[in-house]
Amino acid sequence: MKQRTLAMSADQGNGFEQYRRPTRRDVFLARMETLVPWMALCAVIAPHYPRAGKGRHPVGLERMLRMYVVQQSFN
Repeated sequence: MKQRTLAMSADQGNGFEQYRRPTRRDVFLARMETLVPWMALCAVIAPHYPRAGKGRHPVGLERMLRMYVVQQSFN
């Protein structure tokens, strides 16, 4: 469930959220979503990515790939 913002709490769902200004984070993630071919990258990496076996399960491929791209963008 998405965490409720103050605007949502005060407005009780009357649509105030539509006037919310997009944050730099929202803009960056939306732009990254359009620029990076996620499915193609996942298809290339998937054969070499560890699979679940005995012990701890690995972090999902797409999640790890997205974290890596964000880290490389800000370093």
